[in-house]
Amino acid sequence: MDEYSKDLGLGVKSAAEVQSRETLSRRDFVPRAASALAGIVLLPRHVLGGRGYTAPSEKLNIAGVGVGGMGADYLKHLESENIVALCDVDSEKAAGTFKRYPNAKTYRDFREMLDREKGVDAVVIGTPDHTHAVVAMAAFALRKHVYCAKPLTRSIYEARKLMTAAREAKVATQMSVQSCSSEGACATEEWVRAGAVGEVREVHVWTDRPVWPQGLARPEDTSLAPASLDWDLWLGPAPERPYHPEYHPFRWRGWHDFGTGSLGDMGCHTFHVIWRALQLVPPTRVQAYSNFTMLPAYGTDADAAWMYSKKAKFPETFPMASIVAWDFPARGKLPPVRVIWYDGGLRPPKPEAWLEGKEYPPDGILFYGKKGVLFSKFSGGPMMVERAKNKTFTPPPKTLPRTANHYQEFVEAAKGGKPAACNFDFGGLLTEVVLLGTIAQRTGKLLEWDSASARFTNDDAANELVTPRFRPGWSV
Repeated sequence: MDEYSKDLGLGVKSAAEVQSRETLSRRDFVPRAASALAGIVLLPRHVLGGRGYTAPSEKLNIAGVGVGGMGADYLKHLESENIVALCDVDSEKAAGTFKRYPNAKTYRDFREMLDREKGVDAVVIGTPDHTHAVVAMAAFALRKHVYCAKPLTRSIYEARKLMTAAREAKVATQMSVQSCSSEGACATEEWVRAGAVGEVREVHVWTDRPVWPQGLARPEDTSLAPASLDWDLWLGPAPERPYHPEYHPFRWRGWHDFGTGSLGDMGCHTFHVIWRALQLVPPTRVQAYSNFTMLPAYGTDADAAWMYSKKAKFPETFPMASIVAWDFPARGKLPPVRVIWYDGGLRPPKPEAWLEGKEYPPDGILFYGKKGVLFSKFSGGPMMVERAKNKTFTPPPKTLPRTANHYQEFVEAAKGGKPAACNFDFGGLLTEVVLLGTIAQRTGKLLEWDSASARFTNDDAANELVTPRFRPGWSV
């Protein structure tokens, strides 16, 4: 194996291996100083309960990084624990969260926070995509449990590094896919595996994103960063550029240096259902069409009509609309599968049996099988669209464990319980799939992917996008 492959932390586990992963060990807490009272010696918790022991009855000390947006929502769901430290590079945007937790210490630089707050047990990351990896790696170095926004990272290199680091640190992790192992997701998986529509060879999935600007040129004018914002810290590992409100707040998602577009934002929310239902393994090929090139009216017909659109291509942002197709290989007796993604208002062709006059919802998944078509929302349950004549189907029994509370599941894992449903072993696999799609969007080429070596076998330029460029002092 070459040095490049070693550095990527290869050996991604299969879905079966991920599900059978042994329970994570508990993190070491800083031992309390021994003291004496009335002649009785109080021993540290790690002596009483073994190395790394955390009593399930004790509350976690949680620190939040990036708490002005989604990070604030994550913390609200974790208020059963102690919110002890908060970090955000924009004090004005985070002001509401700072006020909500008046006893928590506040910081601008997460590195300073982790250095000073020795008693922190878990770190919640709600920053833009480009800083997920550097924050998580710093937390893992101190054996902190980590809850992280999706997608896990902005690059495949970083995703694999985080998966490896989490295993080595033996900490609990969770990526923010709230519907993972929900009632709707599990029911969909059970229906597909029970043969509701027979052998599945094609899946269509769509979203109403983006709801932020994409397809932009870099701003030519300049702006002063607000006094409340530390722009250098906000950039973190990303290449240096002047501040502009086109990047922060919120609009960062559409820029390659900071976000992962519509696919990165919503792909993990849908692919977890598809991956588990079809027992997928890493794809071998990916191709994207967008309004930067030519956009096909993509359907099951290989000779579908082509729709031409704007020729302008902006090299720093994701397209306003796209279609991405991944080819997944056969898995034992299961046949190859093509998964097709639509965003920017594009939708797949409607099945013949779709209710006349009824529009598609903002997001959804269609499983095309030999016996019919099954519809599912990533946050809802399955619905039979059509079945072959004279065929009946009885919903299977519930055999998969449901997650009652996505956030509490992380807390329980951090206290020594079973791994969370979207831990980094699984979340990393989902992230890699969507990031393959973002690379296809950026290149506009048909790409052949070799997961074992983490390289595209037919395009050296695409391989340059597997690993991002880091500013000095910010690499992982």
